[in-house]
Amino acid sequence: MAYTLQQLSDLEDIRTVKHRYFRGIDTADETLLETLFADDVSVEYRGGGYKVALTGKAEMLDFLMNSFNASAVAMHHGHMPDIRLTGDDEAEGLWYLEDIFISLDRRDVTTGTAIYRDRYRRIDGTWKIARTEYDRIMEVVQPLTDAMAITVHHLGKVGRRPEECGDVSHLITWFDKAA
Repeated sequence: MAYTLQQLSDLEDIRTVKHRYFRGIDTADETLLETLFADDVSVEYRGGGYKVALTGKAEMLDFLMNSFNASAVAMHHGHMPDIRLTGDDEAEGLWYLEDIFISLDRRDVTTGTAIYRDRYRRIDGTWKIARTEYDRIMEVVQPLTDAMAITVHHLGKVGRRPEECGDVSHLITWFDKAA
């Protein structure tokens, strides 16, 4: 299939939106994240012992800013985008996620991969994430040991402090990992 210049431009704009999403969560850049989502964004993340479900940009930003806070260390990489334009202003995408999340509160390290399934919508000339969801491919949770030294902790400088964090537990369902 031959793409038009507009379609190639659209595909690159969509890739950039997702790249900004990963960078925005790892750096707690709320100003950047606010520009990436449709007002009615819907989200579902399914991991080894949790499911996150929420609707709306305000809930999404609240969840992200309270999750990627000063008590977390995070790295998210999105690989191998498979994006399909489904209309002039709509698209779908698959991304392979590779991530590390360290919770200093729980003293654990989660390493994993997942497949993101996204829907994008062009709103006022700008591509936005309209739906995002993932299912874990693998997830390993290990204790953070005293031998592990965190020598750089960006979220510790820019993320919300514990006293600034709100309660987002109503957005998360926890379940037994062995079930």
